[in-house]
Amino acid sequence: MTPPPRRQLLRRSISASLSLALAAFGTAAAVVMSSAPPAQAAGVPAPSPMAVPGRGATVPFKEQEAEYAATNGTLIGPNRLYGTLPSEASGRQAVTLDAVGEYVEFTLTAPANAMSFRYSLPDSAAGSGRDASIDVLVNGASPKAVPVTSKYGWYYGGYPFNNNPGDTNPHHFYDEARTMFGSTLAAGTKVRLRVSSTSASPSFTIDLADFEQVAAPTAKPSGALDVVSDFGADPTGAADSTARIQAAVDAGKAQGKEVYIPQGTFQVRDHIVVDKVTLRGAGPWYSVLTGRDPSNRSKAVGVYGKYAANGGSSNVTLKDFAIIGDIQERVDDDQVNAIGGALSNSTVDNVWMQHTKCGAWMDGPMDNFTIRNSRILDQTADGVNFHYGVTNSTVTNTFVRNSGDDGLAMWAENVPNVKNKFTFNTVVLPILANNIVTYGGKDITISDNVMSDTITNGGGLHVANRYPGVNSGQGTAVSGTTTTARNTLIRTGNNDFNWRFGVGAIWFSGLNEPINATINISDTEILDSSYAAIHLIEGATNGLHFDNIKIDGAGTYALQVQSPGTATFTNVVATHIAQSNPIHNCVGSGFQITRGAGNSGWYADPPACTGNWPDPVWTNGGVPQGGSGPTDPPTDPPTDPPTDPPTDPGNLAQGRPVTESGHADVYSASNAVDGNANTYWESTNHAFPQTITVDLGASKAVKRVVLKLPPAAAWSTRTQTLSVSGSTDNNTFNSLKGSAGYTFDPSSGNKATVTLPGTSARYLRLTFTGNTGWPAAQLSEMEAYTS
Repeated sequence: MTPPPRRQLLRRSISASLSLALAAFGTAAAVVMSSAPPAQAAGVPAPSPMAVPGRGATVPFKEQEAEYAATNGTLIGPNRLYGTLPSEASGRQAVTLDAVGEYVEFTLTAPANAMSFRYSLPDSAAGSGRDASIDVLVNGASPKAVPVTSKYGWYYGGYPFNNNPGDTNPHHFYDEARTMFGSTLAAGTKVRLRVSSTSASPSFTIDLADFEQVAAPTAKPSGALDVVSDFGADPTGAADSTARIQAAVDAGKAQGKEVYIPQGTFQVRDHIVVDKVTLRGAGPWYSVLTGRDPSNRSKAVGVYGKYAANGGSSNVTLKDFAIIGDIQERVDDDQVNAIGGALSNSTVDNVWMQHTKCGAWMDGPMDNFTIRNSRILDQTADGVNFHYGVTNSTVTNTFVRNSGDDGLAMWAENVPNVKNKFTFNTVVLPILANNIVTYGGKDITISDNVMSDTITNGGGLHVANRYPGVNSGQGTAVSGTTTTARNTLIRTGNNDFNWRFGVGAIWFSGLNEPINATINISDTEILDSSYAAIHLIEGATNGLHFDNIKIDGAGTYALQVQSPGTATFTNVVATHIAQSNPIHNCVGSGFQITRGAGNSGWYADPPACTGNWPDPVWTNGGVPQGGSGPTDPPTDPPTDPPTDPPTDPGNLAQGRPVTESGHADVYSASNAVDGNANTYWESTNHAFPQTITVDLGASKAVKRVVLKLPPAAAWSTRTQTLSVSGSTDNNTFNSLKGSAGYTFDPSSGNKATVTLPGTSARYLRLTFTGNTGWPAAQLSEMEAYTS
C-alpha cells in the first residue's frame, strides 16, 4: 500500500532527609527508595520509578539495579551530564565491567524463568557497532553466553542524527537483551552477568536486570488459522515469511477466524496489513516477528492498518507476540515502526515492541484505539505518537524505556486529537524530548503515570501549542479541559542545549499561539527535578490549576516563568529547592498567580529575575552533584531561542520551523536549517521568484545572515540574486536588505554574508530572483546571528 506523505518527527536539592517513604498527602502516592543489599551499597540510594504504589504500569517483572547488586566492577555515576554514560542509566548510575572475570550478581527476590538486562557496549571505530557476548551464570554454574551488541545504539551529530563517530554529540548508549533460563529459579537464586572475554568488546556496562516468570506458551485457539501449519510460514526465520503471514491474515478476515502465530522467529520484510482480524501469538517471549528488506532499507517488519487515505482499518486485535526489528538509524520518512497506519475500534494487547523506529506511530483520522499491557523498548524515535486526528484512544498499563524521542506523544497536526488518554504507564529514559506530551488536543487526560529520567531537550510532562499544524484555526490547539492527575515525576526535566537553560519537569508552551484552556494538574509528585519543577515558556499559558502538588527537590527553581499566563495554586508544597528564591520570573505581573490555601515553599515576592541561569544542584538522595552543560551540545530538535536572558547564542535559525515557496525532488527547505552544509534546499526550477522563510520563535535583532552552499568542489562558482525581508507576524514583511547579487565560490567556503540593520523580526524571508549556476534558488544553510 502507498504510505501518506511523511512529516518529519520534530524534536526536536533533595536533602538527606528525603527518605522517600514519602508521607502521602491527598491522594499522592508514596515513592520507595531503591535500596542496596547489606555490604553491597555501592550505588547512591535514589527514587525508583518501579516502586510507586498505585501508579504507572503493573509489570510482570521484578527490577534490580546493577549499582545495588554484588559486583567487582566499577560504579559509574550518579551523573546527569548529557553525553556521559551514567546520564542515560536508570537512576543515573550503572556498573562497568572491563576485565575478564568481572561481574554483577543479582539475587532473585521472586521465582523467575527469564531475564532481560540493560547494558551498553562501546561503539566500533566505524560506527557500525560491535557484537559480543556476556556469560549468564546461575548460582555460579553452567554459564550461558548471551549475545550483546552496540549496533542499535550510539548516535551522533545533529537531529535526526547519524552513525558517524567522527561527528559530535554521542548519545543513545544503551540496549536490552533477553534470555530464558530453561527452568524456574527460586527466590534467593544468584544470577551473575560475567565477562569471559574482552576481545570483542573492551567493556560492558550493566544498568539493570528485569527478572520474570514467563507463563507457558498460549495454545492455538480453537478454529484459528495457523501461519505455519496452514500457510507455510517459517518459524526458524531462515525464509521470508511476509507473504505467507499476509495470506493468513487476509484469509482470517475473509473467513472471520483468528490468525495464530505459534512459537518461532519469523522473518518479515515489509508491513503485514491488518483489517477486521485478530492476530494472536503464543506470547511475546515465544512468537517473534523480525526482519528488514536486505536491499530496500525503508521496508521492515511492522503490523499496520490501512492508511486513512485508503479507508483505514477497524476491528483489529493484535495480541501476545513481539515485534523486534532491525532499525539502526533514524530516517523520519521511513515507515519502519512496529505498528502504524489507521486502526479504529482496535486493540494492541501484550505486544513487545523493540528495535523499530517508533513503537506505534498512528496516523489518523482514526477513533477508539487502545494499546495496553505492552512493552516498548529501544526505539530510535517516539514510543507512541497519536498523530493527525486520533480520537477517543488510549495507551494504558504500558512500559516504555529508551525511546529515541518522546516516550508517549499526541500531536494534533492539522486534524484535532480529542478525548485521548495516557493512563497507568511507566515511561523511563526518553533519550530525547519528553516522557509524556500532548501537542495540542481537546479534552486530553494524562493520569496515574510514572515518568523518570529525561535526558535532554524536554521535560517529564509537557502540554503545548507547539509544532506544525497545532492552532485554534484548525481546532487543533490545546482546548477544553486537559486533566493531568496522580502522576509521579522523578529526575525529570533537563538542560535544553539550544536554549542553554533548563526545561522544567512539568512545562507549558504557547509557541504557536497562547494556550487558553482549562489545565488541571492535581495530586502529583515532582521529585528530584533536574532543573525547575514547573516551567512556562513561549507565548502564554492561561487556565492552569495546580492542586495538591508535592515538589520535593528541584535543581534550580520551584517555578520558572518565562511567559505570561494565569495559574491558581492550592495545597502546593515545595521543599529542598536549590535556589534561595524559589521563583524565577522576569515577566512580572504578566504571570498572574492566585494562591489558595495550604501552600508553602514555592512563593516569593519579589521573585528572582537575574538574567543568569544557575548551575543545577542534583542530589540523588542527598549527595549533591553540580550540573552544567557539555562543551559540544546537540543542534536539534528545533526548540526555540530563550526569551530570558535576552542574549541569543549562536545561529538562531538552526532547527527552526521553515517554509518555502516550493522545492525540487527531495531538496526541501528543512535542509537549509539542519546544521549540515552537505544537505541543501533547491526551489522549484524555472519559476523565479522563490522564497524561504524561517521562524526564529520570537522577534530578534538580526544583524547578520550567513548563506551557504555545499562546500564540495563539484559545486561551481555561482551568483544568486536575493533580498532579505522581516516580519513580526508572518503577514506583513518589511525590507531589511535590498536585492543584490551574492557570489558563492567553493574555493572560499561557498558562502556569503548579508549584513542587516538589526531591525527586530521574528520571521526572516529570503526572496531569490536569479542564480547563474542553476535555474532555481539553492541553499544548504541559512544562519541568523544577532552579532
